[in-house]
Amino acid sequence: MATKYSPLSFTVFSSLLLILLATTSSTAQAIKAAHGFSSIKEATVHDIQLTFKQNQLSSRKLVELYLKQISRLNPVLKGVLEVNPDALYQADKADHERNSKAPGSLSPLHGIPILLKDNIATKDKLNSTAGSYALLGSVVPRDAGVVTKLRKAGVIILGKATLSEWSSYRSNGAPSGWSARGGQGKSPYTMGDPCGSSSGPAISVAANMAAVSLGTETDGSILCPSSNNLVVGIKPTVGLTSRAGVIPISPRQDTVGPICRTVADAVYVLDAIVGIDHYDNATIEISQYIPKGGYAQFLKADGLQAKRVGIVRDPFYNFGNDTIATRTVEQHLKTLRKQGTILVDNLKLANLVEIYRSSDEGTALAAEFKIYMNAYLKELVASPVRSLADLIAFNKKNSKLEMLEEYGQDQFVEAEATNGIGNAEKAALANLAKLTREGFVKLMTKNKLDALVTPGSSVSHILAIGGFPGVIVPAGYDSDGVPFGLSFGGLKGSEPKLIEIAYGFEQATKIRKPPKFKI
Repeated sequence: MATKYSPLSFTVFSSLLLILLATTSSTAQAIKAAHGFSSIKEATVHDIQLTFKQNQLSSRKLVELYLKQISRLNPVLKGVLEVNPDALYQADKADHERNSKAPGSLSPLHGIPILLKDNIATKDKLNSTAGSYALLGSVVPRDAGVVTKLRKAGVIILGKATLSEWSSYRSNGAPSGWSARGGQGKSPYTMGDPCGSSSGPAISVAANMAAVSLGTETDGSILCPSSNNLVVGIKPTVGLTSRAGVIPISPRQDTVGPICRTVADAVYVLDAIVGIDHYDNATIEISQYIPKGGYAQFLKADGLQAKRVGIVRDPFYNFGNDTIATRTVEQHLKTLRKQGTILVDNLKLANLVEIYRSSDEGTALAAEFKIYMNAYLKELVASPVRSLADLIAFNKKNSKLEMLEEYGQDQFVEAEATNGIGNAEKAALANLAKLTREGFVKLMTKNKLDALVTPGSSVSHILAIGGFPGVIVPAGYDSDGVPFGLSFGGLKGSEPKLIEIAYGFEQATKIRKPPKFKI
């Protein structure tokens, strides 16, 4: 849900440990021979597919390499919650299909391992628990809609990634990246706050424990961990990707999107998961925004040319005494100009203070969470809990297991006290719509903007309450060495322009670097 963060800097770290991630396996040597790099470190989907094509690598060997990385790194980083016991079987199947089918007939993601945030249901041997013991052993009725599409694309489900428990919607006191089942996730850059709630997907791809990953966002949960872990995140327009089979907070704000190391990889994943799912009616209407030919066509190196990008300096560009972050961001703005971007500077978002002070999002989400959580739990084939009330009771009974004494469950209790969408909730929803209409929408349309650019992920609240998309790209480090990204947000369905801008910025800057540490 709403992540807990300051606009840019999240954790002061004591020391960065030095260099890792080299593998000496024969497969790694084969990749080196084909591409000039010595391991799976930073290998892109394109790199991997080329080695497949040249018979330098198999999906089985690739999965084995990622499993080795997980075995070595995950005890400290805690980005992976479970490994799929069928991952190698799926890899063998992918290898067989690659050898038996016509060249060019397979999707760009065929044979590629992916990690799924543990609120995305899979009808297999993996658990789907939102990081809580309360759902351990529960049985889902079917794969989540996005998982069905991924399997159709030939993706290997490598496992489940950790998250902030219940997507940061159990307790305001719980730290980002923590869950009872997964423990405390850590950013591989700082060994500190990874941000949440999609912490595990971001940690894992940042540390090269998976090729690509899938997260979810209600408010900040893709953009913030992507920022903190120097990776790319795409928060799609709400309804562009199916939420069916995803443990919910609110369908009004929930969205499923990729977290990867490059814009191109994230776009390949996005292409695979968008589209109509009759278990999620919102996808029917929103599918009108999907461009013919998909999103990969917008990976243009000159994507920054002639784009109108807005800048709201107060409060998004207030870095305090952080001169490093200030210089870095200003340099990036110069780069955008050099690449042909029209920057519309010093804009004002008229109702920005009201948006951030309003309690309406919290009012609406509490009632929505109870409604949709009860519906999700009721539909499970088997489960120890069947309602939010059951969850609260489970936590009380298993208080030590769920760390209830330390973190509590205040958000659960608040949500359980609601009674549907009453007058207060209706008023809150109406005001959120008004704030969006008179704020972000007016700003974008009046100034004819293609995107709003902001450092870090602090714009997430504005995008969240309106169901708008955002793409975040690695941008550098603050004075404490904490990574941060540059966010590009737009109106509904503006993914093509956001992808052009994000890819153009990435190619012009190439900030992304793997973490340097020893374990």
